[in-house]
Parts: sequence; C-alpha cells; structure tokens
Amino acid sequence: MHFFSYPQEMATTSWQRPSKHDDGASTEPEVDVISLGRRVRHLRKAQGMTLDDLGAAVGAAPSQLSLIENGKREPKLGMLQALGKALGVGIDQLLGAEPPSRRAALEIELERYQRGPLYESLGLPKVRVSSRLSMDVLESLVGLQHELERRLDEQAATPEEARRANTELRAEMRSRNNHYEDIEAQAQELLKAVGFKGGPLSHHVAADIAEHLGFSLQYVSDLPHSTRSVTDLKNSRIYLTQGHRSEHDPRSVLLQAVGHYVLGHQTPTDYADFLRQRVYTNYFAAALLMPEHATVDFLQKAKASKELAIEDLRDAFSVSYETAAHRFTNLATHHLGIPCHFQKVHVSGIIHKAYENDGVNFPADHTGAIEGQPVCRNWTSRAVFDVPDKFRAFNQYTDTKAGTFWCTAITERHSSGEYSLSIGIPYKEVKWFRGRDTTERSVSNCPDESCCRRPPADLAAQWAGNAWPSARANSHLLAALPPGAFPGVDETEVYSFLQAHAKL
Repeated sequence: MHFFSYPQEMATTSWQRPSKHDDGASTEPEVDVISLGRRVRHLRKAQGMTLDDLGAAVGAAPSQLSLIENGKREPKLGMLQALGKALGVGIDQLLGAEPPSRRAALEIELERYQRGPLYESLGLPKVRVSSRLSMDVLESLVGLQHELERRLDEQAATPEEARRANTELRAEMRSRNNHYEDIEAQAQELLKAVGFKGGPLSHHVAADIAEHLGFSLQYVSDLPHSTRSVTDLKNSRIYLTQGHRSEHDPRSVLLQAVGHYVLGHQTPTDYADFLRQRVYTNYFAAALLMPEHATVDFLQKAKASKELAIEDLRDAFSVSYETAAHRFTNLATHHLGIPCHFQKVHVSGIIHKAYENDGVNFPADHTGAIEGQPVCRNWTSRAVFDVPDKFRAFNQYTDTKAGTFWCTAITERHSSGEYSLSIGIPYKEVKWFRGRDTTERSVSNCPDESCCRRPPADLAAQWAGNAWPSARANSHLLAALPPGAFPGVDETEVYSFLQAHAKL
C-alpha cells in the first residue's frame, strides 16, 4: 500500500586545551589516544625499532607500549617525554594534528568508528586494526562506514540535512529561473484533456481532472491529523477533509495530490527527495490553477502597460497572493526577462521561504541556507508589518550592498502567526510595475551588525546590563525532523484510516 500526503576531513587533534572549573583549577589535558598510538607506531617503525627496543629505551614493558600504540592506554606526561626523546621528536610532534600517513589516517578513523555507538549498535565483531590489514580493506571498511553514516543522516533529516536539501533545491531552481517546461507541458495536456476553456479554475474542473485520471473523491471528517490529503492507489480514491480545517485552498490540495500521480512519484528515498517532490507538486498545482499561456498573456499585457502587480494576478485567477507570487517567479524571468526574488517572512523576522535569481543578498548561514535566517529590519518584508494599511500592497525601495531593489509586499495571518509575502526586483526593472512611484525608501547595510542587529546607542546606554530576557526556546530547531518517508506523517494512522474506509 502506498499513500501520498503533505503535511571529511577527519578531526585528528590529539591534545585538547585544558578545561577550567569555577575555582580556576585546570584538569589534566585529554589525549587522543588513538591518534597518539598510531603516531608512536609510525615513528618507531621509521626508526627501525621493535617494541623491545623502544621498551628498553623508555623503561617500559613492550606489552605496555603495545597498549599505547593500539590506543588502549593513555601515557602519562613523563612517558610522553621519554617516548619523544627515544623517537627523536618533541612532544608537539607526538601530539600533532595530522596523521603521519594515509594508512595511519585510515587506521585512526576505523578504530574510532569501531569504538563509537553506531558500530556498537550493529552488533558486528570488531576488526583488528594491524599492519596485516591491507590498504584496500582499510579503504573499503572506512568507505562503508562513511556511506552508512551518510544514509542514516539523510533518513534522520536533521536540521542540517534539511538546510542542505533546501540549499541544493534552491540552486536547481535558480539555474532554471524557476521554470520547469516539462511540468508546464503536463499541466497543459491535462487541462486540454478535460476541455478547460480558460478563466479561474473552478472546484468542478479540479474534480474533473481527478476523475479523468481515474480517481474518485471522498470527503471525510476523520482525515489523519498529520495530512492534508490521502491517496489510496489500491482503490483509486483521494480523501480530502470536510469543513474548514485546512488553511489551504481545497483546489490546490487536490491538485497537489493529483500531481504526485501525474509526475510518477515513488515513496521518497530521503528528505531531499521528499522536499523535491513537494516543490514539484506545488508547481504542478499552480500550473493548473494559473495556466502558462493565459498567465503569460496577462503578464505581458500588464508589462506593456507598465502596470505589473501581484495583486492583479491574484485576482485574475482567483488564487492566494502567495500562489500568485510564486507563479510570478516561475514565469517572469523565462517569459518577461525580469529577474526577481520572493520572500515569505514570519513576523519575528525569520525567513520561512525564499527564492532569488536577481543577485539580492539574502542572509545565509555557512552552508548557504536561507530559510531560518533573520531578515534585515529595513527590508520591505519587515517594514510591511508596521504599515497600518493592510488592504493594499506596500511598496518600498531599499538600497543594499548588492544594489537597489524595489519590493512589493502584503501581510497575511495564519494559525502559526502573521507572515509577509513579498516580490522584489532590481531597480532597472521597476519601470514595469505599478507602485514604482512610492516615496518609501530605506537603506540596508546588513550583514554589518551596525545596520539593525546592534541596539541604538541611546537604548543600549539605558538598558545594557539591566535586561535579562527569557528566550522562547525553539527546541524543534535542535531536533531531527520526524522519521519516515513522509516526515511528520503517522503511517500507522494513515494505514488504519485507509483500512477503515476501504470497507465502506
């Protein structure tokens, strides 16, 4: 049963800085015994010494030195000094950051893996790491461990993995100017098949599309809480919720469910695959709600009149402002030659969704991820929250280090809070847009902290050192996304739901 729903480098530093307690006393430095042992062995063999020879030189039993070389015993400082003297190196070289050879690096990594919790959880016997182990075997064992960790990381969908997947997908979208010709063609073919004549896509036509593909629609009141829709591929049914539980356009929810089928999606293999499928089905639904030919014709006429406006696009096709803004990014560059950027920003200032191909300097972390980053207070997407007129779009020019951008934005309220939705374009393209005559203007020097991250001097003088806020802990940011092929979806609940309704 299938268902669709929405909802190294090695670190080898061997000597660590001593830690401090409150009383100022320092603990003993910690030695990376695995790295140290392999380095001692390498230096001993380079000197042509046996364990007996080295034992005689430092006054220790060969068996004790063997434990040190195998990373099973930590030598005291006096022994380290004796070893360094016998091997003709200083302590710093014994505790160097780099393994002495490629083989030593592999041995160190394999030994660490075998002592770690992941290897222990596999219940496998440990491989004795010795000079008799060939390089091919070492490379293979370490490579297998890397691949196992990579796959487990992908399945876990940690925040880091989610950011990486988002960054890669946004790069793909940028390379295509967010325009997918194959999805456009599939949407157009489906509209033609049901005899769609133009205008806003009605609920009736959306249902016709599903039925044309062989699906019956079932409206239920007990849809699993973690889903927007459930598709029963065994019985060709699409289950949708009754009433107003969902904040999403019912047409869009249905068309996204249809999109998984039309686009031939299989159960996601990892979070990146899940995210890509979701973006593609959103695109597919928008291409049905706002067909390419009709939407481009509308935009071209508006551009010729120098009256481009997202709210007009929204009203012409009876969709949400967010859908209209997304659709604009799909078509503006490819058909109108206008680069642009899109933002969905929470009232707290955190980016929820973003896209850009116009060179705007979105805030990003070291991985290139934009989602989850705070937006400059001076940008339109933040300034719009303070505008009293919520009926009309707010327009503003913003001078940034990447150039001047004109942006138009509105705010919308959802169960998770208030969000701004904004479309921006470089200054040279503003001549095509209504609202270009705005006198609102701001300057952003971010990421310079003096722009908006640092409190004004007068406020700081009054309150620095006299305020202690209790932060709202976003603990979900520290946790992995819920496990499973469809993150956040309770598969037992879904299967039980399908089983119950299959009998009806």
